[in-house]
Amino acid sequence: MPNEKLQKLQESIVIGNVPMIIESMMALALEKSASDIHIEPHKSTVQLRYRVDGVLGVVLEYPLNLHPALVSKIKIMSNLKIDESRIPQDGRITTFIENIEVDLRVSTLPTSAGEKIVMRMIDKSKKIPSVEHLGLVGYNYKLFLDSITQPNGIILTSGPTGSGKTTTMYAAMGYLNTPEKNIMTFEDPIENQMEGLNQSQIRSDIGYTFANGLRTALRQDPDIIMVGEIRDRETIDIAIEASLTGHLVLSTIHTNSAVETITRILNMKVPDFLLVASVNLIIAQRLARKLCDHCKVARPPSADAQKRIQEAFNSFTPDQSFDMALLNDPIMYEPASDGCEHCDNLGYKGRIGIYEVLRMSEKVKKGILEGLPGFEIQRIASEEGMLTLEQDGLMKALQGQTSLEEVYKLIKR
Repeated sequence: MPNEKLQKLQESIVIGNVPMIIESMMALALEKSASDIHIEPHKSTVQLRYRVDGVLGVVLEYPLNLHPALVSKIKIMSNLKIDESRIPQDGRITTFIENIEVDLRVSTLPTSAGEKIVMRMIDKSKKIPSVEHLGLVGYNYKLFLDSITQPNGIILTSGPTGSGKTTTMYAAMGYLNTPEKNIMTFEDPIENQMEGLNQSQIRSDIGYTFANGLRTALRQDPDIIMVGEIRDRETIDIAIEASLTGHLVLSTIHTNSAVETITRILNMKVPDFLLVASVNLIIAQRLARKLCDHCKVARPPSADAQKRIQEAFNSFTPDQSFDMALLNDPIMYEPASDGCEHCDNLGYKGRIGIYEVLRMSEKVKKGILEGLPGFEIQRIASEEGMLTLEQDGLMKALQGQTSLEEVYKLIKR
């Protein structure tokens, strides 16, 4: 059955109605739950692509002669200079699509074929997931709840761009958000407005940085502070000061694993004794595409896959949330080759978090103070029950939530 919104977009392209093209483009993206819209001029055509569940796919192509008018219209909507095409520009659009309020962060980039536009799309009608729906289960879930309910300390979430770090922080703040708490956030940009929070937009271009915001927060009688990202020594120093003076600090950092986060902080010249005194929990995470429940296919794993599963769980500490019988006779699930109408024929629908949660236990702290290498810290944490990203991903694959291919694509092993 043809998609009505796609047909409308194609028809608006044929008649060359630029406002209708943009409206149809956004409506189709919203229907597909796209996070980003890419409008890319090439030698003879313009390619429209959407990022859905982390994967970029081509929607259609249209004639290059429509592109200048479309770029100008989007620039007007996002308050950008329409007569400036030599340098990148950033703007924002807030609009209603079929009675749903949507925010779009607009970025333009000069290319040899014309200006490329990327619009990050935020559906404001979608609720931030609760901590119960992030994908943290069993031991990981318990550690997370224990840590975010501490009166002070630092909780760090790590991972590449688009791995759901900010969503995890918002879920934590949603859990903690009560009239008795003064919660302050410093973000760049503010992606979600949450009632009850004091949210502040960082403006590095005028000298209002994460470090400046965090320093100001300490004079605003906060209980909980969320810093969008720790990028430098100054910011981590003030975060440590805040945690040691009785505040809970939530933040994100760009590293690939929990143990690498420790190394990154030490490489910022933070003394090890301050690190172990202030950091409570480090989370590494990825977002895995969820298999479509309507068309996923169960298959026994190959000999190679079975070997990898056994190797991954050789040092596994049983988690009460996981049925150990799944390891004895494992069944893996795959997307159906042609998908179904429920998943737009992709085989996947939605995403779920894969987590590695490192608790700063006494043994882990002792190892850091002794200068043990990262792999030794990892061994200590695993012996105490930490699940690696691989183990948590495989648990979810064995439970039929995602595929083995998706897990190993994310952890690059």
